[in-house]
Amino acid sequence: MNVLRVENLRFAYDREPVLQGVNLEVDAHEFVAVIGPNGGGKSTLLKLIMGELLPDEGSITVLGKSPRQAREAIGYVPQNTNVNLDFPIRVLDVVMMGNPKQHREAANWWERLFPVRYNSVEKRCAYTTLQKVGMEAYLDRRIGELSGGQRQRVMIARALCAHPKLLILDEPTSSIDIEGQKQIYALLKELSRDLTVLVVSHDLSVITEYADKAVYINRSSYTHDLRRSPIHLQQPEGEHFCEIELMQMLAEKTCDCEHHAGKKEKH
Repeated sequence: MNVLRVENLRFAYDREPVLQGVNLEVDAHEFVAVIGPNGGGKSTLLKLIMGELLPDEGSITVLGKSPRQAREAIGYVPQNTNVNLDFPIRVLDVVMMGNPKQHREAANWWERLFPVRYNSVEKRCAYTTLQKVGMEAYLDRRIGELSGGQRQRVMIARALCAHPKLLILDEPTSSIDIEGQKQIYALLKELSRDLTVLVVSHDLSVITEYADKAVYINRSSYTHDLRRSPIHLQQPEGEHFCEIELMQMLAEKTCDCEHHAGKKEKH
């Protein structure tokens, strides 16, 4: 079953094409990595999938609905999850903010104005999601006392508290060391048993070990199924060209797809 389908997508800012001819299919329980150069359209694609922007041409469906109709089924963890480390907010409170709808429905008029108390259902939900990300022991800790990797796990739990079917993360390990990156991706792989995960990342050498598909976005798109054809990156000592080679390989595939598409149009 397709959780996400993008067909012949085109989008432009001020008549300048950013995405053109983008196609993508993501099935239930897949872990998909979206990669590509800066300025290639990855962030724009996320905004379109989440319904913040509307395509100029083509279509996007999430669980068979338009992105705006399916918003409650989409969880999102932004790239910048830095918080005011001096602000005295607990981990539990941060996570429970992930489901404002449930709080509004359970609250009286006073709680709607000042949402400082949570009912037992909300607390149980927050505790369960913290368990999923291995952070239940920290629920009473201040968010500013945690490491970068721990804070990222809390933000993932916050997104999970809304019970999404599709979890989208934008550069979730940008400020985390390599060991922390592996832990986050292993966690996301585990979570993909219950939901679909879409991650934008530059951590190619790490993410190719965990993702089911790699989608290369640079105005157009190419999807590589890592389950059928795994990519093993080997970094020679003292050199750093593996990620560049992978990007070049996928870019060539994208060009091939565009070339064949052009031939079909002529015929």
